[in-house]
Amino acid sequence: MAIQANGNEILLYVGSYSSAEDGGIHLVALNKESGELRLVHSTDGIENPSFVVVNEEGTRLYAVGEIEEGQIAAYEIDQQDGRLRELNRETTGGHSPCYICHVPGEESQLYLVNYGSAEISSYHLDRNGAIKGLASRVKHVGRGHREDRQEAAHAHSVVVDRSGKFAYVSDLGLDQIVIYRIEDGKLVTHKEIKLPPGAGPRHFKIHQTGKWAYGINELNNTVTVYSLNEAGGDLEILQHISAVPEDFSGESTTAEVGISPCGKYLYGSNRGHDSIVRYRIDQETGQLSDPQWVSSGGEIPRHFLIVKGGHLIAAHQNSNNLVSFRLDSETGIPKKTGYELRLSKPVCVALANNPQV
Repeated sequence: MAIQANGNEILLYVGSYSSAEDGGIHLVALNKESGELRLVHSTDGIENPSFVVVNEEGTRLYAVGEIEEGQIAAYEIDQQDGRLRELNRETTGGHSPCYICHVPGEESQLYLVNYGSAEISSYHLDRNGAIKGLASRVKHVGRGHREDRQEAAHAHSVVVDRSGKFAYVSDLGLDQIVIYRIEDGKLVTHKEIKLPPGAGPRHFKIHQTGKWAYGINELNNTVTVYSLNEAGGDLEILQHISAVPEDFSGESTTAEVGISPCGKYLYGSNRGHDSIVRYRIDQETGQLSDPQWVSSGGEIPRHFLIVKGGHLIAAHQNSNNLVSFRLDSETGIPKKTGYELRLSKPVCVALANNPQV
């Protein structure tokens, strides 16, 4: 059952940097025709809910509390009005959690990374969707090329493949994608994929075909294309391509990466250049070409969401706004709808209900 909304609206949850007293998780409605955004309501009680995910059924939301002694919270989503009721929360056992991956199934699980302490944890969920307990925790150790940002390991995201057998962890501090086997809900080291020194891998997405994967590298402003062996849990680097124009000489770091529902285009966000880059995906090789840049409509686009039906929503940490785009059906290039929504430090966008919308 999907949350009730106007027939022409899609509902989104937006995570932010906020105090526990302020409403930090926002329910936002997107008009499917015009791209207009409106705030429905906000939920308080958790500090810095900077990353949120919703389960496949649209009945539970999970949020990190990105603070020194990290937290993860589980919420029930009211199917009438989308309001959140906290089920429970746990400490993450690490510092500054920044990413969650939800894996559905009879024994559903959460996977979480603590950026500050470079720990990756898996959690069992009970039948009600509450966090039942820690299944495993692994810690990355080491340092990278850059003294300022890679003085230690910094796990930044975790993505579980379609089979649920392998987890891919991007470690910004180590310049590695660390691949884990998932055995009885536990993370077992499988292999490591090394990236160029100073790349700083941040986020990672698997293509709908299962043939390729794409990682965005925060520190050297590139996107890496991988050939993916799903059965063996392996990656082979095929291509590195710049995420910013060749003639750009300012300060910038990448943030989010996403793939269009049709599988033909890949997108990345640039913080500093303050843009969204669109690439064409070669349907035979998976490699990227024809980068095109558009202004993201704000400062520091930390995250964006591609919504099936042709919208992209960009969240800007420093200019305190969400901006909606319509994706051109012929070129995939984002075009501003003219609508934005003012919110304090929005940094993550997730679909509130049926992900097939």
